[in-house]
Amino acid sequence: MRVVTKFGGTSLQDGRRVERAADSVQRLLENGHQPIAVVSAMGDTTDQLLDELTFQIREQDKDEIVSMGERTSARMLKASLEGRGIETEVYEPGNNNWPIITEDGDVLEEKTESKVEKMKNSLDGNVPIVAGFLAEDLEGNTTTLGRGGSDTTAILLGNYLDADKTIIVTDVEGVLTGNPNITESTHNVGEISVDELRDLSFKGAEVVSPESLAYKQEEMDVSVVHYQEGDLLKSGTSIEGEFNQIIKMEEKRLSCLTVAGREINKTPGVIGKLSSDLKTEKINIQAISTGVDCISFFIHEEDAEKAGKLLHNNVVDDEKLSSVTVDEDIAAIRVIVGEVHDRPGLIQDIIDPLAEQNINIHEIVSSASTITIFTSFNLRQQALNALQNSLSDRSGKD
Repeated sequence: MRVVTKFGGTSLQDGRRVERAADSVQRLLENGHQPIAVVSAMGDTTDQLLDELTFQIREQDKDEIVSMGERTSARMLKASLEGRGIETEVYEPGNNNWPIITEDGDVLEEKTESKVEKMKNSLDGNVPIVAGFLAEDLEGNTTTLGRGGSDTTAILLGNYLDADKTIIVTDVEGVLTGNPNITESTHNVGEISVDELRDLSFKGAEVVSPESLAYKQEEMDVSVVHYQEGDLLKSGTSIEGEFNQIIKMEEKRLSCLTVAGREINKTPGVIGKLSSDLKTEKINIQAISTGVDCISFFIHEEDAEKAGKLLHNNVVDDEKLSSVTVDEDIAAIRVIVGEVHDRPGLIQDIIDPLAEQNINIHEIVSSASTITIFTSFNLRQQALNALQNSLSDRSGKD
């Protein structure tokens, strides 16, 4: 079985942990598997190097300097494995065998896949140790894949090498039900979807780089495992599915119920109270948006009358609330892109084509990976077509 194993900075923090990583690689070999090791910089090496760059520096020189963290880790693991009689080959920028190519910070997938295809021919007889996070541009200069780039290296290689399994080795026991530093009795989630994990990652869960998950294919077996696990193949959290840019349109008509109140955003518990009342009547909330003096609930139009009465009761009972209004015949179109915060101009690419079609936007609500556009129900198909064409054109340019 071909196994790509990425060892994060914490799992290579010192010599003892490098030895533990070597133990894991050796165990895979002894069990008849074919391991490919991807390494991050040891501990906080990259941050330490960046902190010392207090002077003006070319971007090319900066990339060369920070690359030393991964280059050092590769040599540390190489020394540990070869001390056990295990042959290795280090892959790093500047070598003829280097596979990952970028242009203007983006991975050139066709060139990278072609380079990785050549890499397949040299897998037998040694253990490849690949410097994660690093890449080369078309001129052969060292570049980087950004924060969490070692995860991208691992999943790219797992994809193009047709690996049977890709393992992200880190300092957490897979994906947990909560932050163990805040919440007691957290436990490992056995499996999680790519979409769920990307949302969590964009909102601060430091498990897997969200950018790396864009390269995971449906059939890939990817998991997150703690570095202390003895058998990396039998533990951790499995990451299921793949991410695709998807545009979905809600089939049913929606209504927007807006509750107004002076500085309602400073009233603790008001959203919970209003939402709870809707929940008691089994009214599903499609989205919530908030302003300084109002809260809007988007629900199916068939529930609007019942919801209006419930919310009005709250207005009558709470002196801080002043009124509730209902707007009907609304359509919801969801653009699932996965990288809302890291795609400059994306909102503009949504607004412009709708404006060109004279389609008014009722409201826009965004999350870590999804943008929801609310517009007139009668114009929903026209809006959907405009968005599909615009985002398709942008994807082609990217």
